[in-house]
Amino acid sequence: MAPTAKSYDFIVIGGGSGGSGAARRASGWYGAKTLLIENGKSGGTCVNVGCVPKKLTWNFASISEALKDGVHYSYDIPQNISFNFAGFKKKRDANVKNLNNAYERNWNREGVDLVLGTATFKGGRELEVKLQDGSGTATFTAPHILIATGGHPTKPEDIPGSEHGITSDGFFDIAELPKKMAFVGAGYIAVELAGVMHAIGVECHMFIRNETFLRNFDPMIQETLTKRYEDVGITVHKNHKGFKEVISLKDGIGSEKLLRLIGHDGETFECNELLWAIGRAPEIEELQPANAGVKLKPSGHVIVDEYQNTHTDGIFALGDVTGQAELTPVAIAAGRALSNRLFGSTHPRGGPHLAHAKLDYANIPTVVFAHPEVGTIGLTEPQATARFGAANVKTYHTRFTAMYYDFHPADEKAKNPTEYKLVCEGPEERIVGMHILGLGSSEMMQGFGVAVKMGARKRDFDACVAIHPTSAEEVVTMR
Repeated sequence: MAPTAKSYDFIVIGGGSGGSGAARRASGWYGAKTLLIENGKSGGTCVNVGCVPKKLTWNFASISEALKDGVHYSYDIPQNISFNFAGFKKKRDANVKNLNNAYERNWNREGVDLVLGTATFKGGRELEVKLQDGSGTATFTAPHILIATGGHPTKPEDIPGSEHGITSDGFFDIAELPKKMAFVGAGYIAVELAGVMHAIGVECHMFIRNETFLRNFDPMIQETLTKRYEDVGITVHKNHKGFKEVISLKDGIGSEKLLRLIGHDGETFECNELLWAIGRAPEIEELQPANAGVKLKPSGHVIVDEYQNTHTDGIFALGDVTGQAELTPVAIAAGRALSNRLFGSTHPRGGPHLAHAKLDYANIPTVVFAHPEVGTIGLTEPQATARFGAANVKTYHTRFTAMYYDFHPADEKAKNPTEYKLVCEGPEERIVGMHILGLGSSEMMQGFGVAVKMGARKRDFDACVAIHPTSAEEVVTMR
């Protein structure tokens, strides 16, 4: 006799940012009987191999830069101060472990049941879970099931030897620094990780297919940040035709490892580590969504509408598995909005206004933790021109050296630009895009993002009294 399926109001597959946000809102706020199924470490990509360890590493690298800057403020700081990267990694790993435990405590406190294992759709709204402890399988069913399984970084399948390189996941396993490292890719992951490695003394080479990286960002960001990376000593191999083979010359860790990369043009390049940053793929295969009638894009991402509905009633998807704005806060917000709609509209803690709750994916602020930081929200200048017409778009732009660098030599100042742009539309000059680069941009972007989301116009920024002396005051004084 087949085992009887255990019933819940809501089943969430995936304990990352989006899944956790949805489960906690459904159970903790609205009392829905909720099950969360996870087959990895609690917290998903962000906590374990994404935002959190990345930002801690960025902090580590920024301290290295600050020590060099301190000399210009008359601090007697020796050059080439040693550091213990393995010791830093140990602290970072402990921090991540604490967050894993915090996630599980929060689920328990808010009444979310946790099952560790890998889920597979048996059909409709029924799931079979292969339990992680090896005790067999269990079956669960619910009228509402959320797919929040996230994604994973990829390596090229058509390049022999590509397995000798690592991805962003493997980056956080590095305990001994390589002397020379190659980064293949032009997105924010390559830019962020190359930036931190260069700041702590690793010789970094970036291989990109065009003239600039961050190709989805405003041209100002692309051009200024690419030049800045080159100016400080990162070698950017532009218009690169790609590699056709990777050969392992010597196994080992840190500088003991040696790889030879062979390009399509026949040129060779040797390094101690290779990081593929060529994209991510949805974590979906083991779930077998077709068994439940869930349809996928050619890329493998789950197809959803504006309310996160899939093609199958009662089955939803959000976060990286859908390919929609793959950012942690986006997944959290989408998860909470979904639970508000499913369980909040008839609950005293919610109300009828939640019956159509959904996440607005327009004007989402985001930051690249490069060196220096980049912040952006809304449309790039080319996007705004394409949407509204060149005659209806006006931009405001400023470039300067932040006060922080006042005591630095001229050549150092030139390597550390701050640059801002506002993209405005129509006679009201509604701000439809904001792009900033320089020290403090990550914190600035959160506040200005509220204003842009609310539909601020250029004259609203002009009416705000500047805070002096700050870099941010330049945003409200541009002419």
